[in-house]
Amino acid sequence: MPDAMPDITYTQRYDRPTIALHWATAFLVLFQFVLGESWGWPAKPVHHLMVVAHLTAGILLTAIMGFRIAWRLTKGRQLSYLLRPLDRFFAMGVEYTLYVLLLAEIVLGKLWRWGAGQTMSFFGLLMPSPFTRFSAPFLHGIQTIHHWNAWLIVAIASGHGMTAIFHQVILKDRVLGRMMLRGDQGANPLFTQNP
Repeated sequence: MPDAMPDITYTQRYDRPTIALHWATAFLVLFQFVLGESWGWPAKPVHHLMVVAHLTAGILLTAIMGFRIAWRLTKGRQLSYLLRPLDRFFAMGVEYTLYVLLLAEIVLGKLWRWGAGQTMSFFGLLMPSPFTRFSAPFLHGIQTIHHWNAWLIVAIASGHGMTAIFHQVILKDRVLGRMMLRGDQGANPLFTQNP
């Protein structure tokens, strides 16, 4: 009996820049979240290093999101047409929601740091605040929104990942393979499909 779903070919996989930008974003989001939720635990020298790493990774994420959006709008391969209409609706909705939340998180992070009168640090290069110091209540509001927006991003991204795994393992439609860097999924049991 032939496979119900066709094999993944080059045209059914995202292009390499899209894949690399996707996984770089996922890594940095997770890295940022872990740092932000745990930097209150260690003593001051380690705490300071964690804050500096968070700031540096935030600037890297800003650049990656800029490249990612520009690439998607110009040369990035679009595969949403391969999805059923309802799947397409939810996939595009989640994707655009994550883009908006990530961009908001980046802006909120910079406003929180600069609004407190502190410099941004990127691998030791200091960027002074372009703003006058914000009022304490306004700054606290920015910090609160930044914190809960991070949790919302991680919750939606986790759902996105679990949905991809559900498609791959339960529905066996090889959706996850479209975002993998390796071209040969045949040797990996996660990518095999029963006839």
